[in-house]
Amino acid sequence: MSMKEMSLRSFLVELASDSPAPGGGSVAAFDGAMGASLVSMVARLTVGKEKYKEHQAIMEELMKDCDKMRDEFLDLMDKDSNAFNDFMKAMRLPKNTEEEKKERTFAMQEALKKAALVPMETLRRCLDLAKKAEIAVERGNVNAVTDAGTALLLASSSAKAASYNVLINLKSIKDEDFANQLKSELESLLKAIDDIVLRGLKSLEENL
Repeated sequence: MSMKEMSLRSFLVELASDSPAPGGGSVAAFDGAMGASLVSMVARLTVGKEKYKEHQAIMEELMKDCDKMRDEFLDLMDKDSNAFNDFMKAMRLPKNTEEEKKERTFAMQEALKKAALVPMETLRRCLDLAKKAEIAVERGNVNAVTDAGTALLLASSSAKAASYNVLINLKSIKDEDFANQLKSELESLLKAIDDIVLRGLKSLEENL
């Protein structure tokens, strides 16, 4: 069953089992999904309020974008678990002959790249989530500002957790150009997300 179709309890039981997937990468994506949901909630609590009429258009856009983002994060939960399972399948390929060994090594390397690219996509979406959460902090209903702040925190934790899952796979990838390119992008994304989150939380806490 797809993880996004599971009840929360079923997902957590599966997460706690001795199966290595789902793991941290899926949890990173779930963090992002929760953050996007919170931004959607703040936007919905803002739309239609006379006090915030100047922000109606941007709040309506936030609702639409974050509803879509939530579903994208949920898809990434399954993609992360599937990527790990693909790597395990590659590891189980036969290695009795030199040709089989080569094929197995190639399959493992390709699976590792996929296993790095999925959390990398989670990380990329976290930047957009952080930007939208900051807008919710600055322009959303003040009665829900802490919910927007929680979304900022979730964007941060999702990004950091996703980055760990990228890096652990990059360690085993022999394609140095691929690894270096992803690592450079990862570092840039983390810095951008950290800057937004720190700025947004500072603004929130000054007004509490």
